[in-house]
Amino acid sequence: MLPVLFSVFMLCQSAIISYLCNDSIWNENIRIYMNVKIEESWKQHIGTEFDKQYFIDLTRFVREEYMQYQCFPPGKFIFNAFNLCPFDKVKVVIIGQDPYHELGQAHGLSFSVNDGIPFPPSLVNIFTEIKQDLGTPIPATGNLTRWAEQGVLLLNATLTVRAHMAGSHQRKGWEEFTDAAIKALNADREHLVFILWGGYARSKASLIDASKHLILQSVHPSPLSANRGGWFGNHHFSRCNAYLQQQGIEPIKW
Repeated sequence: MLPVLFSVFMLCQSAIISYLCNDSIWNENIRIYMNVKIEESWKQHIGTEFDKQYFIDLTRFVREEYMQYQCFPPGKFIFNAFNLCPFDKVKVVIIGQDPYHELGQAHGLSFSVNDGIPFPPSLVNIFTEIKQDLGTPIPATGNLTRWAEQGVLLLNATLTVRAHMAGSHQRKGWEEFTDAAIKALNADREHLVFILWGGYARSKASLIDASKHLILQSVHPSPLSANRGGWFGNHHFSRCNAYLQQQGIEPIKW
C-alpha cells in the first residue's frame, strides 16, 4: 500500500511542479496580479515584454507593494493609457514621469486626474498654456480621457507609485516596459508627435527618430520650472495640431 501511495504522491507532485513551471499559466497569473488588460493592438507590438524576466520581477514587486501599502493608480487603471489609446490610433505621445501619489488623483493617464479632483499645479499650467495658445477655455474637469480617446497616449514612464512617496516605484522595471512602447511606436508608426516636458521626458528623445516624427520639447509645466520661463508661450498644442494637419491627420481637440 505504501509504495502505491508514494507513487501517487510523486505523480501529483510532478503535476503541480509542471503546472507552476508552465510559462503560459505563470504569465497568466502575472496578468491577474497586475490587472493587466492591454488593448489587443498593443499586445501585437509589446506583448513579448510580459514574458521577459524584468517584467516577471516587476510584477512580483508591484503585487507585494499593492498588498502591503496603498498604491496608485487602482490596479484596474495601471494600463489605462494603453487601453484608451490603441497602438494604431496613437497620434500624439505625452510623456510623464510617474503617477500622482495622493488619494483619488491617478487613474493611469499622465498629468490627468479623476473627475471632481482639484487640478494639480502642473495641470493648471497646461490648461493655462492651452488657453493662451488656442483660446480654448479652461475645462471643468482635469480628466484627460477625452484626449486619450482622440489618440493622445498619456504615458508615464513609471506606471505605479506608493501613496505619498513620489518616485517610489522607479527603477523597478517600468521604465524598460514603457521604453519598449516608445520604441515600438517609433519603429512601426510614422508622423507621430512626441511631446517631452522636463529633463526626464526629454531624455527619451534619444529613442525617437526625428526624421519620421515631430519632437516638441520644453521645460516641465510644474510651477518650479514653468515660472522660470520656457513653458508659457511654447505653443506646443497649436504646433502639434499644425503638424498633424500637414500630414492629413485630424487634429486634437485640446
